[in-house]
Amino acid sequence: MEARVKIYLEDARKFLEEAEQELAEGVRESSAVKIRDAAEKAWNAVVQATNALILRLLGKVPSSHFERRKMLTRLEELYPEVERLGLRDRYSARERNLHELVFYEGIIDVEEVRKELEKARRYVDDVERLLALSRG
Repeated sequence: MEARVKIYLEDARKFLEEAEQELAEGVRESSAVKIRDAAEKAWNAVVQATNALILRLLGKVPSSHFERRKMLTRLEELYPEVERLGLRDRYSARERNLHELVFYEGIIDVEEVRKELEKARRYVDDVERLLALSRG
């Protein structure tokens, strides 16, 4: 299980790096496709980090976004820090703003996309901190 948690976190970091690179390229090249792909990669970083958290704390990997939200709600009930960090709400916000609005609907405001990428990064950072605490 711990090996899978580590892989999810490594993947989350890789997706964040790629999202930032793709956003920079997309802006430089005026490529809506690259900007949309950057948003989707940042969203996937959030998904991977969430999988790591849920696997470590609940012992299973969710099979859908709906199941992830339900399991985050359960984690908020079990772990006050998860609730304090608002991880379920933040997960849902990234899903809406990165995945639905930018990637699927093509609503692109570069400054908003940059802010969303930063929020995705902070989400992954917070999940990593929680996981470090749950080990010790």
